[in-house]
Amino acid sequence: MALDDQLCFALYAASRAVTARYRPMLDQLGLTYPQLLVLMVLWEADGLPVHSIAERLQLDTGTMSPLLKRLSAAGLVVRERSTADERQVIVRLTDVGSALRRPAEDVSAVMIGALQLDQQEFDRMKGQLERLSRNVATVD
Repeated sequence: MALDDQLCFALYAASRAVTARYRPMLDQLGLTYPQLLVLMVLWEADGLPVHSIAERLQLDTGTMSPLLKRLSAAGLVVRERSTADERQVIVRLTDVGSALRRPAEDVSAVMIGALQLDQQEFDRMKGQLERLSRNVATVD
């Protein structure tokens, strides 16, 4: 049971390394990585209910509330009650939140370069990690 033989430790170390590499670039944008993920979801489809964003990011709505509160306080998103169903809160990008897309794409490009993987390796690794996540999530 050596530490270096553990897949979980390799995943943990890789996650920490990637997050550490992101941090200074995201600090320049005034974002944390989870906040960036929320914005990415909204750049794909703006005006989503909180539960849809949470589901897409595989987070619970309790985790989403403080994230959205900070994004709202920073002027990046607005939260409003749905007119169709007042129980739902809809999240929309502000102009400032929309404008962060281009600088965030630059960060993503730097990170992809830092991985030093060709497209085939990138696609294979991403697929393996997605499969691992699905498998672990469905294990009883």
